[in-house]
Amino acid sequence: MPVATSEELQLPTMLKAWSVMELGDPADALKFAEYVVPSIGDEQVLVKVLASAANFPDVLMCRGEYQVKPDLPFTPGREVCATVIAAGKNVTRAKVGDRVLGLTTLPYGGFADYAVMDQNVVHQAPDSLDNAQAASLFIGYQTGWVGLHRLARIQPGEVLLVHAAAGGVGSAAIQLGKAAGATVIGVVGGEAKADYARKLGADLVIDRRKEDFVAVVNEFTDGRGADVVYDPVGGEVYQKSTKCIAFEGRIIVVGFAGGEIQSAKLNHALVKNYAILGIHWGLYNKKNPQVVDDCHAELTKLADAGKINPFVSERFGIDGVPAGLQRLADGKTVGRVVMEHTA
Repeated sequence: MPVATSEELQLPTMLKAWSVMELGDPADALKFAEYVVPSIGDEQVLVKVLASAANFPDVLMCRGEYQVKPDLPFTPGREVCATVIAAGKNVTRAKVGDRVLGLTTLPYGGFADYAVMDQNVVHQAPDSLDNAQAASLFIGYQTGWVGLHRLARIQPGEVLLVHAAAGGVGSAAIQLGKAAGATVIGVVGGEAKADYARKLGADLVIDRRKEDFVAVVNEFTDGRGADVVYDPVGGEVYQKSTKCIAFEGRIIVVGFAGGEIQSAKLNHALVKNYAILGIHWGLYNKKNPQVVDDCHAELTKLADAGKINPFVSERFGIDGVPAGLQRLADGKTVGRVVMEHTA
């Protein structure tokens, strides 16, 4: 596929973006700046950003606490829905004019009007989702689908326990669990988040501020426990989950949003016959990209059938990026918060 010239496409020469100039919380670290639009490689695309979903790793990158540490300055916003406006000569997965979703290539992230994407993480956006929803379909839903289906092999009728069920990752797991035919228990902090988890379809919602989720889960399952635990929190939440895991249950370690990386007691896993499964979804893009492609095809089918529907709780323009990302950092959001270009 030939590279279209800027004259043919009237490509922009400058882009505006929120960039991290100094490490810190998003409200302090992000500064609005203007850059020359970069040249793209043979297997890259230049895109006009339609929407960019905020993720907790964006917060961690602003702070310098994520495993990926780009050189300063860089623009966060890894997850986007966008229109392809130029494609490198070896790009085969998208063409100019396509509406796509996937990951941006740092330092040119999605909290901007234009961004760069490597073609191996470019996927066609489902027509059934609007721009903000499509931007939210990739990381959280891919992680949930791979964790629940490929790793835990969840079955219809099983009980799924989802921690942080009102967050972006947890809300995706609720919908995917219901689509798989599971009975879903959601654990949240606060009544507002409990209401949200119920609306997502959770069969039982536990407010951890008021109840001991271990006791409630064991009572709800007549002492058998949850077949699958989806844990993006870690720390004490993981330790307590081992007390309500079923025989031959599976605990999926998704992350450590609680700030504490726990140590697993393997003798306990042996005695109770449960499996501990770690998921670093990003590795599939390098180690086995076919899994990502297959997963996207399944997610598109579920979206088109109305079985999953990313809930965007906040939509804001480019001016609202620092405040929106800071609310995510402070734990004051539910579902997904998304920057959306309206023009």
